[in-house]
Amino acid sequence: MATLQKIRSKGPLLVIILGLALFAFIAEEAMRSIQSATNESRQQVGEVYGEGVSVHEFQDLVDEYLDVVKFTSGNSAVNDEQIAQIRDQVWSAYVNNKLLEKEADKLGLTVTDAEIQSIITAGTSPLLMQTPFRNEQTGRFDANLLKKFLADYEAMKNNAQMPLEYIEYYNGLYNFWMFIEKSLRQETLNEKYQTLLAKSLLTNKITANAVFGNRTNESDIVIAALPYSTINDNDVQVEENDLKVKYNQQKETFKQLAESRDIKFIDIQVKASAEDKAALDKEMEETAQALAAGGDIAKIVRESGSTISYSVLPVSKNIFPTDISASFDTLAVGEIKQPYFNAGDNTMNIIKMNAKVTAPDSIQLRQIQVSGADMEAIEKTADSIMTALNSGIAFDSIAKKYNQTGEKTWITSRDYEGAIMSEDNLKFIKTITNAPINKFEKIDFAQGCIIAQVTDRRAMITKYDVAVIKRPIEFSKETYAKAYNDFSHFIASNPSQEDIEANALKEGYNLQERKDMFSNEHSVAGVKSTRDVLRWVFNEDTEVGDVSPLYECGNNDHMLVVILTGIHKEGYRKLEDVKDYLTQEVIKDKKAELLIEKLANVKSLADAMKVEGIVTDTIKHVTFNSLTFIVKTGASEPIISAITAKTEVNNFAGPVKGNGGVYTVQVIGKNKTAETFDIKKETTQQETMNLRGASRFINELYEKAEVEDNRYIFY
Repeated sequence: MATLQKIRSKGPLLVIILGLALFAFIAEEAMRSIQSATNESRQQVGEVYGEGVSVHEFQDLVDEYLDVVKFTSGNSAVNDEQIAQIRDQVWSAYVNNKLLEKEADKLGLTVTDAEIQSIITAGTSPLLMQTPFRNEQTGRFDANLLKKFLADYEAMKNNAQMPLEYIEYYNGLYNFWMFIEKSLRQETLNEKYQTLLAKSLLTNKITANAVFGNRTNESDIVIAALPYSTINDNDVQVEENDLKVKYNQQKETFKQLAESRDIKFIDIQVKASAEDKAALDKEMEETAQALAAGGDIAKIVRESGSTISYSVLPVSKNIFPTDISASFDTLAVGEIKQPYFNAGDNTMNIIKMNAKVTAPDSIQLRQIQVSGADMEAIEKTADSIMTALNSGIAFDSIAKKYNQTGEKTWITSRDYEGAIMSEDNLKFIKTITNAPINKFEKIDFAQGCIIAQVTDRRAMITKYDVAVIKRPIEFSKETYAKAYNDFSHFIASNPSQEDIEANALKEGYNLQERKDMFSNEHSVAGVKSTRDVLRWVFNEDTEVGDVSPLYECGNNDHMLVVILTGIHKEGYRKLEDVKDYLTQEVIKDKKAELLIEKLANVKSLADAMKVEGIVTDTIKHVTFNSLTFIVKTGASEPIISAITAKTEVNNFAGPVKGNGGVYTVQVIGKNKTAETFDIKKETTQQETMNLRGASRFINELYEKAEVEDNRYIFY
């Protein structure tokens, strides 16, 4: 009882303790939830309508498109610039599709499987023409070829004997077709939506007549103008209120959909010193002597550090840079072109012509790949195939026996020249290059065998056995270290924006400026490998006036320091951001007022000619639809087209304000073009224009979708 009473006496305290414990538990769970949400948001490359896309999801889309590019180009090597372009294309497509899907969902627009099948059957979509499923006779897409491939693909998945290269090709083609089908669905939905918007814009005979007249009614005019340049800018007073009024008039043009930032930067590109160049000259002279002495050419080229490998196969000139191949025809066999400088790529070069041969650029052949448990079994099967072929049994029938097509294919020089080749590949190319037409050849490899028959050769060209030494003129470690130490010392001695601006030029550094940089750009200051710099520029913790660390970037040959000088948030730009532009517009307005006043009493072309500073020009074939360019003022003037259209022959109009000055117009003639009015044609053209206008809907949707692009964080 005493214990119970003691507990009761502590009741309020226990309630507080339990309450605090419960709050701590809830707070801990809340913090975990917040951390989880934060971590998840940090893994998002962007958002559309508040829906995030993770870096993994986006990368899957990039990889999908990258596989398509590799498959269609036949080139597995994709450089950094191409990958960056692919990421941009994928992001743009992703955003556009998300915008469209939301609108289509509101309207109940869908694309059914039956519609896709109908499009495939019709075979007229440009997307389908990008596939290999084309009829050789008509050149058009053939749905039957697609059906055959899909059936063959299903059969291949259950065929354990199918060679690996066939499996890889079939898988690649199937994935490519899946991409095309998905693109067809997206394209069709887009066309439906655009058509719906376009059909909501109606045309009629009155409108068609007006559009036709605007295009076919021409005028010949004489303009008399006072260019704005006749008044000095300093003679015009611009008040702060003038800027505010002009800002409000044009405010919508100052709206931006994404944040941008201004920077100043010092970019240093390290270059070879005189000592570096002298050392390279000495090495090149030694290499030239080694080539002249003969010996193992491949070894000499390899050890020289040349960027162009030596090919033991004679190759065509088109795989070499033009500065190298330009010398081939003038070099005699055995001749050496001594070390020379090429400014185009900043290299030193040597060329030795070993031999010139005539060889086919294209070889047609068919082949059977022989497989087996071991080499003894492979040889036995290969001998059996050779015996059957030499006895007259059809090549394709034997190929089918071994689950292969045996079809004829073309191999061209570009398929193998310039590539690193194994001994087996080298043996294969040598054999088919020299094999007699239609003779069966058994080509033994280290771990296999191929039976090949060359059926045709075409385009006999000159090929070259040539040794090329191409060495970039590069800086040494010592040169780079000196440049790095000097720049580091400068930054350490000038840590602030004010210090750098005051002393950069004195120390030989060029401080440059870049305004309105956006986060979806791929580099800073046009220098490669500046992703970390871009992240620093757009980091939420980076403030105006901050100086970045020293970044080593480019191809390990650049050093970069950046100062953040301005931040322009999404939305309307501040007046201060566009003050220079507004000032020029206000000056133009005030000049126009002065010049219009100067021309106020001008009632004819003859009167205008008497005004000091006037310039005149005769312009023919002016229509309402045309954009009239005035040579004497150097400006395009829509206002001239407008006032000309409503001014009768021999009448005088103006003065009016234009982009390059104040104008008066004398119409000296009017005529119609030979084109006749066709209501059907005009209606069709108007509907086409409506469709083009409807295609611009994406800009409006983009603004409403509050799109966030955070790719710079990851790429």
